[in-house]
Amino acid sequence: MYTDMFKLFNEQSEKALAPYLKFNKLMTKNAEVLTEMQLNAVRTYSEIGLAQMKAASEVKDVSSLAVFNSNQLAVLTRFSQQLMEDSTKVQSIAKEFKQDIEEMTNENIKAATPA
Repeated sequence: MYTDMFKLFNEQSEKALAPYLKFNKLMTKNAEVLTEMQLNAVRTYSEIGLAQMKAASEVKDVSSLAVFNSNQLAVLTRFSQQLMEDSTKVQSIAKEFKQDIEEMTNENIKAATPA
């Protein structure tokens, strides 16, 4: 008798908590993807900044300053392209997350609504 009661309680608990578990997994996956993207962005921007510091430290005269300044447009172009790529990645991640949440919500509504 008690065994059946505990089995029933466990089954009902699992069924009731399943949406929370699915949501937590979705949040964890999203946090993992965003963290990875941010780490890659920090690495890229650090490389750009360090390359600029090295280039600036090699300026020794007017001609090397002119060369350094002429390379600034290329660096700014690369930097702005990287910003655009990162922006697109964040938008894509957010869109996918929104779709997953909507799909999960619709499944829960269907499950909760009597047929």
